[in-house]
This record gives sequence, C-alpha cells and structure tokens, in this order.
Amino acid sequence: MQLKHLVQLTARLRETARKNEKIRLIADFLKQTADHETALSALYLTGTLPQGKIGVGWRMIQAALSEGKASPLSLLSLSLQDVDDHFAQIAAAEGSGSAGRKVALLGQLFQRGDPEVRRFLSQLIMGELRQGALEGLVLEAIAKGAGLATGEVRQAMMFSGNVGEVARVALEEGGAGLRRFSLCLFSPVSPMLAQTADTISEALERLGEAGFEFKIDGARIQVHKGGERVRIFTRQLQEVTERLPEIVAWTRALPVAEIILEGEAIALRPDGTPQPFQMTMRRFGRMKNVEAMRREIPLTSFFFDCLYREGRSLLSLPYRKRFENLSEIIPPDALIPQIITADREEVARFQRRALEAGHEGLMAKGLAAPYTAGQRGSYWLKLKRAKTLDLVVLAAEWGNGRRSGWLSNLHLGALDPESGQFIMLGKTFKGLTDEMLQWQTEKFLAMETARDAWTVYLRPELVVEVAFSDVQASPRYPAGMALRFARVKRYRPDKPADEADTLQTVMEIFRRETRLEMR
Repeated sequence: MQLKHLVQLTARLRETARKNEKIRLIADFLKQTADHETALSALYLTGTLPQGKIGVGWRMIQAALSEGKASPLSLLSLSLQDVDDHFAQIAAAEGSGSAGRKVALLGQLFQRGDPEVRRFLSQLIMGELRQGALEGLVLEAIAKGAGLATGEVRQAMMFSGNVGEVARVALEEGGAGLRRFSLCLFSPVSPMLAQTADTISEALERLGEAGFEFKIDGARIQVHKGGERVRIFTRQLQEVTERLPEIVAWTRALPVAEIILEGEAIALRPDGTPQPFQMTMRRFGRMKNVEAMRREIPLTSFFFDCLYREGRSLLSLPYRKRFENLSEIIPPDALIPQIITADREEVARFQRRALEAGHEGLMAKGLAAPYTAGQRGSYWLKLKRAKTLDLVVLAAEWGNGRRSGWLSNLHLGALDPESGQFIMLGKTFKGLTDEMLQWQTEKFLAMETARDAWTVYLRPELVVEVAFSDVQASPRYPAGMALRFARVKRYRPDKPADEADTLQTVMEIFRRETRLEMR
C-alpha cells in the first residue's frame, strides 16, 4: 500500500464531519490492506508510531525538510512499509552524532514525498495528525471492515493496547482471532475510568448501596506478580518497575504466586498527609539515581482492585467480590479505606475523614459492577470537594507585568469525540505559581506548533486540572459555553489527552446547572 493513498484518506476525513461517513471511509481503506500494512494504517490513522517516540523534534524536522526537494521518480514508490523501516532506523540512531543521522534519514524519507506527504509525515511524527480519526472511531471502522460487533473489537483493544495489532487480527482472523486477546500476567490492561457525581445524594441515587473509597491524589499503578517476577505499569501502560523498588519488594512478599493489582502510589509526609501531586510525579519521572530519590521521596501504595489471582481473571466478577479477593491478600494498611453503605450520613462522615486526611474526596462504586477495562462507565463515580475538569491546553498567551517573559494565560479545551477536535472553553491564568509559570513556559515552547504576536499554539497533549464555579453560556467560544472563575489546580502529566473530560461532560454540567436555575 502506497503512503499517498493514506494521505488522501486523511484529507477526506478532514472534509467530512459525519461520524458514519468517517467510519465507512476508514473501513473501506483497511479492507484494501493486508498483514503489517493493516496494522500500520490503523496506527498512523490514530497518530501513533509502532516505535513510539523516535527522538525527533520540530527543529530536526525543519532541518530535514531543507535537505532537498522531492525526486519526481521516487514519489510513487513510498510505501507504508518504507515509512516504517525509516522510522525504525531513526529510532535506533543513538549515541554521538545521532541527531545528525536522524536528520539525514528523515531527509531521505522526505525527499521521496510530495508536499502533502511531507506535511503528513511531519504531523505524524509530532503527534499533530488531527483528521478526526480518534482511536474510538478507528475501532468502530475496524469492526465494520471485519464484519464484527464493535464490542468485540473494543474488548480486544482493552487487553492488547495496540490498535494496529487489533486491526490486523480482526480483518485477517475475525472474532476467533480477537478472542486470543485476554487478561494475562505482565500484559497491562487499560484502566477502568470514572464519571463524576456532584453530590453524595446523586451517587446514591445512581448506584444505590455502594462501595465508597478514599479518592487519593496519587499516581495510578497496575502491579503484576508471577513468582519472583514483578512488573509495574502506569495508567498509560508505561512500565515503571525500575523506578519503584520499594513497591517491587513489597509485592514479592505477598503470600500469592500470581496476582494483578490496581492502586495508587503517593508521596506522603511524616504525619501521613499527602505531599503535593508534583512530588509523586517527580518520583515517577526519575530514571537515574533511583535509590537517592527513593530516600528523598518514599512512596506509599494503597490498592483498590484485584484483576487476576492465581491463574484466573477476575474482571467479570462484581466489584464486591473483587474487593473481597483483594482483602484476603493485601495487608490492611495497604488497602484503600472503604465502606459499603446506602446511608447518606455515613457517607458524609466518611467523606469528611477523607478530606481531613488531605485526600481529594471519595470514589463511589457499584457493588455488582464488573471491571470494564478502558471504559468510563456509570458504575464508578468521582465525588470531589470542588467542581473540577481535566482539560487540554491548546495555547498560551505571553504574560505582562511581573509575568513578562512567561507564557501565562492558558487556552483550555475539551475533546469532542464526534469530530475528534478539541473545542475551546475559555482561558485562565489564575492559580499559577511562579514555579508553574517557569515550568510551563519551557514545556510549551517544546510543544509549539505555531504562534502569533501574543499566543503560542501547542500540540493538544498536556492535561491540566481546572477548578471552576459553574458553566455558563458564551457566544465568545466555539462550544457556546465557558467556564466561570476557572483556575488551575495542577497539571496531570500522568493522564493522556484522550482521557481528559469531553465536551459532552461539560454540556451535561451546563444542562444540569441550567435546570437547577430554572427551578
């Protein structure tokens, strides 16, 4: 399959806003591919490289683009496999002089493409391929192309985590092939996600008697143990085993041969209250001098779910049974504090305990709910003290006065799953400390895609947690809504952009508040 055909497809996807038409176009394209081409097509359509990050930034792309003009004789010969081979060579270039070798290899690739191909490749490398083909849309297209139920494909994706491999197997082997994807040791599964409830009463109304747990402001971890072997993964399925030796040692001592646990790792003060979230993230980001960092910022783990035990997947068991399995294995001091009740006052007292201990609030979980990996179901609800949203930073404006020289005023956006675009909901510069301003200025300049006199536009990758008073109608922004009195609480480097809150979530808050005002 020639790359130019995929480039033409992405152009057509940008031109249509109709979801079903996008699905049909992608499905028809995938049916024309075979084997590794199918996998590459699905990956590239979701803006993903099989190699992950290949160590190429915007300046290197600009240098490669200036290497020379495309050769007319080579334009027809650039296949998807050629692109993958070049990316593999670029990713493998390491050591002294590697930057120059990467630019040279990238220049050779660019010379084989016309301007549209070059633009596509540049955007793909930088994670800026915004043609409206989000992963969920591609999964629906895979199902359509393979003649399968979307649920079968989504379930396989939960266990695989690789949309390319899921596409290849679905189109070549059908449902029988997809059933090979299942929960197994040392292969991380996408985490189950939660919706939001504004009040305890709302949570009880939606769930009835439920399990209520402390909502801890840490980093989510998935811990796999098989014998003496232990591996630890983040919510983004990144392996961090070598960075967390104390959790590895703790897990090895558990009285069980095989287990998969989910929990939160958090940096605590000597009195047991949480350190700022950034301290926990510092620990997760450190790959060198781990022992020194371990002494400086020790981590404590609290576990809330058991997904696998002694060769058996527990995903289909109800939450109550999974927590019972967890309680049989995990020492009490490592269990998340939990109560099961339908009494509002009891939940309120438990919530006060969580808040007084310095935690975010509570999680409410349906007792009969299975573990739906990778989905934001209605069985898990977040109960926070303040109204917050996890939004994506789309751009930032240069500050003035004492903030001169720093990127300050943030443009905030929520993802519209229907169009695949991030829709702006407003701006804020409130809540930013000098340390945050310095950090985000350096970070944003490395993420820059364009700028004008006042604003630097960014790749939509960085998630920020924003507190606000309410959502109001606003013709000023594309969504027709804006956050009122928005302020930054913290950045969420542990959370990918596709897990941020959606435009639909914001619209539901707006509708709910509008109904309350009319009563």
